[in-house]
Amino acid sequence: MARYFIIFSYDGAAYHGWQIQPNARTVQQELEGALALLLRENCPVVGAGRTDTGVNAAQMVAHADLPENIDTAQLIYKLNKVLPPDISVSAIRRVKDDAHARFDAVSRCYCYYVSTVKSPFARRYACRVPSDLNFEAMNNAARVLPEYTDFTSFSKLHTDVKTNNCKIKSAQWKRLDDNHWVFEIEADRFLRNMVRAIVGTLLLVGRGKLTVDDFRNVIEQKERCAAGDSAVAEALFLAEVKYPNDIYL
Repeated sequence: MARYFIIFSYDGAAYHGWQIQPNARTVQQELEGALALLLRENCPVVGAGRTDTGVNAAQMVAHADLPENIDTAQLIYKLNKVLPPDISVSAIRRVKDDAHARFDAVSRCYCYYVSTVKSPFARRYACRVPSDLNFEAMNNAARVLPEYTDFTSFSKLHTDVKTNNCKIKSAQWKRLDDNHWVFEIEADRFLRNMVRAIVGTLLLVGRGKLTVDDFRNVIEQKERCAAGDSAVAEALFLAEVKYPNDIYL
């Protein structure tokens, strides 16, 4: 057996997130089931991280131990035949035997999409927001995020992590066209619900409910109740997981 990274994407609308859990349909369950069907044996996969219920992934990575000389092109083809239409495998790459999809990742990038107009086509993948949002103020607030490491204020309560510290590399709003914007954020790790809580609080800044100093105060309070409501899940995408180049063979 040898270790491989499986690179895939999914629409999270029908799933209770990535990770297998009792009495719930998850992406990990679907991927492991497809591998077991094709390879005639159980093939546990370990993902680069969790995504919450309804959250999408433009690129997710998981590692699995597969037969050493497997035809990866054929396996990709067969996986895409048996997986549901909302999950798609794009690549399978051989990696070092001790490579770990979660612990070896150097950063993750998320994108959150918003629309300032009613759009019947974007409604599943963008959050409708007021047309008069102040995106300049929201960007000014977003720029302070890399100055901090403790993001307890943006974490789901009662999680099993050992620390709420993260290193945010960049965070900014970008205009896609007259009516659509995307919030892009990159960090070494993310807490559960973190990006949606950050977006929800930044939207308060954009509406004039919070100043940039207020946003700083939210972070410094280290209390989830100090931040805004979480933005809706369907507009959030895990966009990329980055690894050191020498992990691949």
